[in-house]
Amino acid sequence: MQDFLDRYDFMLSEAAVVERLKRRDDIALDDHIVHAHLIYDLPGRTALSKIYNDYIRIAQQADTPLLLFTPTWRTNQDRVERSGISSTINRDAVDFLYSLKQQENDTATLKIGGTIGCRNDCYRPEEALSATEAARFHSWQIRQLVTGGVDFLIAVTIPSVEEALGIANAMAVTDKPYIISFVIGRDGKVLDGNSLVNAFDTIDTLAITPPLGYFVNCSYPAFLNPVTQPVAVFQRLLGMQANASSLDHSELDDSMELKSEPVEAWGELMLQLNHDYGVKVLGGCCGTGSEHLEYLVNRNIA
Repeated sequence: MQDFLDRYDFMLSEAAVVERLKRRDDIALDDHIVHAHLIYDLPGRTALSKIYNDYIRIAQQADTPLLLFTPTWRTNQDRVERSGISSTINRDAVDFLYSLKQQENDTATLKIGGTIGCRNDCYRPEEALSATEAARFHSWQIRQLVTGGVDFLIAVTIPSVEEALGIANAMAVTDKPYIISFVIGRDGKVLDGNSLVNAFDTIDTLAITPPLGYFVNCSYPAFLNPVTQPVAVFQRLLGMQANASSLDHSELDDSMELKSEPVEAWGELMLQLNHDYGVKVLGGCCGTGSEHLEYLVNRNIA
């Protein structure tokens, strides 16, 4: 996986999945595991496949590498048991993405990441687990994803360095390459108040094995404040999956109305991160869709 990342200066990750499903009347999300269960029924699987295939198509047409993430953001052991859904759902979700990859005959430039999220509210760092608790709590799901055969692991929308460290250690013991993705506020800091440079340094220093690098997700690209970030941040920041809206998280959370800045404004901020700061992987989070990825590849080619 490190060789893959070293080979390219520009690549895509997926844009929103859950947010697109949330706005469909014919799809019911689960109270516990959100959208992972959709792999088991035909309408849900079709809807998921359509979204993922949109992203695969955009990357293939632009001859651009793509990172896709399993729909397992909320399939930790506790939530899976409460949902009553199959205990193999994490492995099954990996199989689902590999089936799409095989349909597209894309073995070289599409990598599949196994996704986990924090245990509690991703916008409330005060609810985050300690490093010890996090390593214990997240290990079951991480092992399931590794057994499924993912190319790498990724923890997304993490609001606390402490929980991120525990996740990092649980991932490190599997010997599978991994990425940690933090959610940041308008001040460019992790929601627990840590600067990104401190967050990265803490995990790089204390984790059993450091991650491949870091992402930021679920924040508008301008929140990163790249001009004010130390150079060291961009030596370890691999990617950003940015929200389409510049509203704060408290204004966006649970909104049923699509909030979005113009695609062009979003895209130019994202491309600046790549062109000026070397952030390799660009993708979307809440409010984004195919049009956001299309803008990135079309402007990058131009």
